[in-house]
This record gives sequence, C-alpha cells and structure tokens, in this order.
Amino acid sequence: MKKPSADDLQCIPESQSKKLRWLLLIASLLFVSGIVTPMMTVSQLIVISTTFSVLSGVLELFENGKIVLFLLVTALSILLPAAKLWILYRLLSLSPQLNHRLQPLLKLMHDYGRWAMLDVMVVAILIVTVKLGTIASVEIHYGLYLFAAAVLLIMFITQRVVTLINRH
Repeated sequence: MKKPSADDLQCIPESQSKKLRWLLLIASLLFVSGIVTPMMTVSQLIVISTTFSVLSGVLELFENGKIVLFLLVTALSILLPAAKLWILYRLLSLSPQLNHRLQPLLKLMHDYGRWAMLDVMVVAILIVTVKLGTIASVEIHYGLYLFAAAVLLIMFITQRVVTLINRH
C-alpha cells in the first residue's frame, strides 16, 4: 500500500464517503450492542449459571485482580475497535488537510486488520477461562454475533477506504 497523501482522500467520491459513514454508524451500533449484550452463559453443575457480556467480563477480570487479562481484553476488544471506528469516521468526515495525521493509522489498521477477529477469540477464551470449572457448559448468546459483525464490518470499511485511496 502506498503512503496516502493529503490529496488522496479528496479522491474518494462524496457518494462513497457518505455510504461508508452510514456503514460506520451501523458498525458503531453493532459494536456498542455487542459489548453490552449477553455474549455467553457459563453453567456449572447445572445449578450455577453466570451470563457475561464483554463489558461485564472485563469488569469481572478487574474485580478478581486479573489485571493483565483485564488490560489485554479491554485493549483488544473495546479500545482497539473503538479507535478504529473513530479514525475511520474522522478520515471520511474531515477535510484532508485536517486529518493528514490520521492517514498513517489507516495503513496500520489495514496492515493489521486481519488480526481483528482476534478480538472475538480473546474475549470468548479469556472470559470462559476465568469462569470455567471442572464441570461446565457454555451457551453462546447474540452479543457475540453482534460483536463479531461489528468487527467484520470495520474490517470491510477499512479495506474499502484503502481501495478507494489506492485507486487514485
């Protein structure tokens, strides 16, 4: 990928930029819904059952003193996707002269975007690890699907912006 210049973003047609901003709005709603809605229920010994969302899971990690896991999950599953949404929105909304500092971040997002699904895996594995006992079952809820859809949509939007910039 070539390094984008300040003029490159002017080459994105306004109609494309507007569509991508709508997709960003949808991705943002999916993301917020995905982190606050139930992601999974862990049942132990048939009578003990705990339901987690991403947000409640990271708070539980913090409360249990698992600070490294708390920081890792928070960074990969909440902060990184939120930062991606913010950067993409700024790139598509501001004039190129105002957002030229964000353009190197677009390259990073594109180059490392394939690791975005790591967000979903890390959340699922770490939350289950915290609560999984010797006899347990895990039931997946719609929050995981909302969160995964948000991550995939963010990856798609990033790829589309990069493609449009490289086309010109």
